[in-house]
Amino acid sequence: EDIVHMSKNPKIWSSARGGTDLKDHEEEDLDQIRLLMLNMDPPQHVKFRKLLSKGFTPRMISLLEPKIRARTTEIVDGICAKGSCDFVREVAAELPLIVIAELLGVPLEDRDQLFDWTNQLIGFDDPEFQTSMEDARMAAMEVWMYAQELADERMGQEGDDLVRVLMNAEVDGEKLSDMEFNAFFLLLVVAGNETTRNAIAGGLRTLIEHPDQAAILRANIDDDDLWTTATDEILRWVTPVTYFRRQATCDFEYKGIQFKEDDKFALMYRSANRDEAIFEDPYRFDVRRTPNHHLAFGTGEHFCMGASLARLEIRCIFQEIFRRLDNIELDGEIRRLRSNIINGTRTLPIKFDVIG
Repeated sequence: EDIVHMSKNPKIWSSARGGTDLKDHEEEDLDQIRLLMLNMDPPQHVKFRKLLSKGFTPRMISLLEPKIRARTTEIVDGICAKGSCDFVREVAAELPLIVIAELLGVPLEDRDQLFDWTNQLIGFDDPEFQTSMEDARMAAMEVWMYAQELADERMGQEGDDLVRVLMNAEVDGEKLSDMEFNAFFLLLVVAGNETTRNAIAGGLRTLIEHPDQAAILRANIDDDDLWTTATDEILRWVTPVTYFRRQATCDFEYKGIQFKEDDKFALMYRSANRDEAIFEDPYRFDVRRTPNHHLAFGTGEHFCMGASLARLEIRCIFQEIFRRLDNIELDGEIRRLRSNIINGTRTLPIKFDVIG
């Protein structure tokens, strides 16, 4: 209830004032951070969101399903012969990387570079990826340079990928600046693969830990209604994004408590997704759970624009896995991402039998 209220009242709870992560930033850093749509307030956020929304309409997403299903088949083909794999690197990360690369018109052979950049950008607290915020800044700069090179290559070319959509977009009659374009590209690269990757990885781990629920899905492999509810339950249970921050724009009272201008609030989505007032038996994983008003995609004006795409990717990959693989078990140590904002998995070794 509190998170929904705060998310729908940006005049009081701002995303732009201090950014959406817990760290307090220097003003010079905030200038760049506010170029990301995630860190915007109305009316700026409304204008920029309209630019991208054309690429994420239900019709556009439905047209992607045949391509996504073909990609899931190829991905599972790639692990079948081995009987084991690191599920994160070879499956959970692979599908969203391919999909976002195709949406952006990025060469598929560059997806490993995108994978490395996003790890550095979201894993700056994890010693495996980097050791300082300076490394994250360098990774962001490399993404910006890559985006600019793509834009320069495609100047004057026709096409329907999101890079060209952004290049031709206008806000209040003006084209995006280079800085704005590069910031949009950065957000799409990170948001377009990182959260879905961790939802898929966390989803498989959850299904391994709840074999009774996995059995229900396996027995109803073509029941799209069931898979729709199961996908939302995976998202509720995993909650790939743990929190976003808001900052008060004024003094105010809420529920009898006095707050001051610039007070900071962490919207803990993972906690909200276990709220006993909203969810019956919230600590039970139930693929048939309905209704399921989870906040894995946030809510309000910052509701995840790619929610429909993420749901489609999750449903497609798990249907393909359950059609073709059986006796899926852990095959080594699970290594978690050290992060207070992303509920991530670095490695998830599994072994399995191939059906048929």
